[in-house]
Amino acid sequence: MSYDIEKAVAAFRALAEEQQARAEAIKLQGAAKDYTKLDKIVIGVCGGDGIGPVITKESANVLKYILKDDVDSGRIVFKDIEGLTIENRVAQMKAIPDDVLEELKSCDVILKGPTTTPQAGDGRPNIESANVAMRKALDLFANVRPVKIPEQGIDWTFFRENTEGAYAVGSKGVNVSDDLAMDFVVTTTEGTERIARLAYEFARNNKKDRVSIINKANVIKTTDGKFLSLCKKVGEEYPEITTDEWYIDITTAKLIDEKRRRDFKVFILPNLYGDIITDEAAEMQGGVGTAGSANIGKKYAMFEAIHGSAPRMVQEGRDKYADPCSMLRAAAMLLSHIGKYEESVRLEKALDYCMFEDKKMKITGREDGCTCADFAAYVMETLTTKFGAEN
Repeated sequence: MSYDIEKAVAAFRALAEEQQARAEAIKLQGAAKDYTKLDKIVIGVCGGDGIGPVITKESANVLKYILKDDVDSGRIVFKDIEGLTIENRVAQMKAIPDDVLEELKSCDVILKGPTTTPQAGDGRPNIESANVAMRKALDLFANVRPVKIPEQGIDWTFFRENTEGAYAVGSKGVNVSDDLAMDFVVTTTEGTERIARLAYEFARNNKKDRVSIINKANVIKTTDGKFLSLCKKVGEEYPEITTDEWYIDITTAKLIDEKRRRDFKVFILPNLYGDIITDEAAEMQGGVGTAGSANIGKKYAMFEAIHGSAPRMVQEGRDKYADPCSMLRAAAMLLSHIGKYEESVRLEKALDYCMFEDKKMKITGREDGCTCADFAAYVMETLTTKFGAEN
């Protein structure tokens, strides 16, 4: 067996220095952007790959429809961004090609479609997830995912830390030997405090009386222990809010406990746990196709579906039947983020009506259901006839 401890130590040193520099950079950031004070807001539309271009295009059409006056006046501009396909990323051996990243940085907010991430055994190079890379490059530190099931008393909002944890350096693990591979988990004071404060501020502003900190600090003592301790300390600044803590494994059980799950309101989670548990929560709501996601930073924000790129649908020629509802939920979150609160509420109500009440059009992902374009047109019709601004 061959191994090189010194090489592994050198790799770890480089990672430690890189992450320390990132932690220091966070301290220098200014205040968050106030979109209501901007003369012009640029919305980037980045389709990704797989079914991404289809559902993103139709969601952008709905946004343009509901924002028509602002688009006509030039206050809101839509910018199409190409090049985030798996083929282009592999060809350039980058999670996000340089020219695409510059285009993304020229926008204030981004509506982004799903992207394919290579995995072991699929014959593609081991490039980093485009999502992870974008969150790091634009410092989108908060992944916010709401889940509501009113008839079951469920109204949850998840604040997943987005730039640290097990995903921070997920493509930079070390093969010490043929028998030993090691990855790393990152927790910084600055990164943890800002996600905690965002969650508690949301709870206070929305009159939520409980915040739950999800962790595994009994086993992952250093990084999870730090995350838990710092979140609890921030919570002390909000005495009107009850703070409790749950291990990630029992949390997954309690979310399906009909007696206990109604107690949960707002969650703060490290990156990996947040990724997993929000998919469970979305499935309870009706599937990952029903849930949108916001990725929030101080300078940029990105909104996306929480599901993947579904390449099989494209291979089978079914991409035009893809369900746009998750992207449309993300579009509603985008509207709220840029200060278009009334329009956001209208879109949410129209989606609830189209998906759960009227059900005039059924999405099946196949020829026996409506197309993505047909459903988007249905939503726009509903926005006018049932949830117009005058209603």
